[in-house]
Amino acid sequence: MTPFQHAPDPPWIFRTYAGHSTPAESNKLYRTNLAKGQTGLSVAFDLPTQTGYDSDHVLARGEVGKVGVPVGHLGDMRALFEGIPLEQMNTSMTINAPAAWLLALYVGLAEEQGADPKKLTGTTQNDILKEYLSRGTYIFPPAPSLKLTADTIAWSLDAIPKWNPMNVCSYHLQEAGATPEQELAFALAASIAVLDEVRARGEVAPERFAIVFSRISFFVNAGLRFVTELCKMRAFVALWDEIGRERYGVDDEKARRFRYGVQVNSLGLTEQQAENNVYRILLETLAVTLSKNARARAVQLPAWNEALGLPRPWDQQWSLRMQQVLAYETDLLEYEDIFDGSKVIEAKVAELIEGARAELKTIEQIGGAAAALDHMKAALVESNRRRIEQIEAGRQKVIGVNAYAEGEPSPLEAGEKNIQTVDLAVEAEQIARLKAWRHARDGAAVEAALAALRGSAQEDQNIMPASIAAAKSGVTTGEWAATLREVYGEYRGPTGVALVIETGVEDAEAVKRDVAALSERLGRQLTFLIGKPGLDGHSNGAEQIAARARAVGMDAIYEGIRLTPAEIVAAAKQKRAHAIGLSILSGSHLDLVQEVVRLMRAEGLENVPLVVGGIIPPADALALRQMGVAGVYTPKDFKITGIMADVARLVAEKA
Repeated sequence: MTPFQHAPDPPWIFRTYAGHSTPAESNKLYRTNLAKGQTGLSVAFDLPTQTGYDSDHVLARGEVGKVGVPVGHLGDMRALFEGIPLEQMNTSMTINAPAAWLLALYVGLAEEQGADPKKLTGTTQNDILKEYLSRGTYIFPPAPSLKLTADTIAWSLDAIPKWNPMNVCSYHLQEAGATPEQELAFALAASIAVLDEVRARGEVAPERFAIVFSRISFFVNAGLRFVTELCKMRAFVALWDEIGRERYGVDDEKARRFRYGVQVNSLGLTEQQAENNVYRILLETLAVTLSKNARARAVQLPAWNEALGLPRPWDQQWSLRMQQVLAYETDLLEYEDIFDGSKVIEAKVAELIEGARAELKTIEQIGGAAAALDHMKAALVESNRRRIEQIEAGRQKVIGVNAYAEGEPSPLEAGEKNIQTVDLAVEAEQIARLKAWRHARDGAAVEAALAALRGSAQEDQNIMPASIAAAKSGVTTGEWAATLREVYGEYRGPTGVALVIETGVEDAEAVKRDVAALSERLGRQLTFLIGKPGLDGHSNGAEQIAARARAVGMDAIYEGIRLTPAEIVAAAKQKRAHAIGLSILSGSHLDLVQEVVRLMRAEGLENVPLVVGGIIPPADALALRQMGVAGVYTPKDFKITGIMADVARLVAEKA
């Protein structure tokens, strides 16, 4: 072998982000995927679980089992991992606000299986700050949320030393529109905030802090600008090493290694000509695997049809096979870093580092990531606005969308079962199992466990021991979160939508004139209420709709995420809205829209046009129209000003 070539390195961990319907159904999916060669699990939890609600809570309606698996108690966790020895499995759990609780359930189950907790390997995402900025599954205010994250880190150090208790997640920052420099800076600022919190709490001796630093991992995004994304990963490596040395005094080079997993970009997946997404996913995967010195430790790939709906097992298999072909059929893993010494790569990495340092300096001047949430959120909304306008204007080409849009119909999308669907009976069945669990458990033990949990929170103790005791006693996810809500309170994150946002889109002026004329005819400014019912926290689309509505002269009312249908209808009545728009990306559109329509009729708002946007299959779009929805918009409707023109037209017709 030559000096630059060697025996193949072990491949990264192959994962598929999966979970839906019920713990038992998800368990079947996990075991099937493991049999196909997947080497780690990546658990997707449903929105009620992610936001600390039981399946029978009013806000959980329509959301149970849709975007992930419901886990309400130790019995659900038992069913989820039936036949899977946790001591031998590397498990990633995409869970943030209730990460301490799901980790407690996982450890409780491992002990029940007879596993040695010190051998458990895996990750809890546990990056709460990015939830305020992008994904929206936060519960508590920033300060107690950082405290809970610090608790899991300090507790894990001895109890489960091979576990990564926090996975700093820049993935959703890019999905929310972050530039590479923002993704670097905002993720690193979040890690600094948590590490500073751990250090300040004093649970970890200073001489052991390097171990804490070494157990922080990252979960990043890789978009289609191949060279930039590759350089971004090399910039992450350099900046993390620098932070370890200079800010935290970590002398051990191994402890300063940047360890990351990746899911490549879902933001760029298209509903139009969805088969092209296969090429996009592969190119994005190369960006995080080609560079040995900045190679991902774990990779999970979206399926080609995720812009259409929930992927089928075959679709997930196709993504897994892509990883396996890359790892086992190519010579990728045999070479030293093929980009070392490249002047182009080095220059681009230096440019990204400089930009990220400037962003980090701004955040530091504000007071750190927790204090800079408003600033970062507004920056993401603005970056996303510029990205969308580039696509609308055709300056950023997206094949099949704004360039080469004509094509043959895809046989991959043919037939009724081209996406996975969740049985409508799942929610009722899950609620029945939850009620049976509550009935069968020892009520006195549950009350005692919750009292101990409340005491730990009030006394500022580490929450993990009381959480594990609560898990073993039969406490539910909703009860755990409700107890901490009593102590810590709740929080509504910033929307990032300014009072007036300009737009450079060419056709905006014509719509602006139409809106002005219509407002004069109505006798007041056209009022458009944008609502996000249910638990879906992916607010990027709603934010851009609100921003564009304001830019064309509408009075756009947008109050953020997690509203009940009743709250939305009440706000529409109070504000005398001329039109209502709902944004729902979690698959719960049929249930939630039906309830909104019912309440609108009850409140005499049946003449107010209702439009809905989200990932909505054609059959569901037809059902929504039959309910009385005036307009249905999916990712293919990328020209936002056109949607504004539709809203104005619908209001004019009613007027």
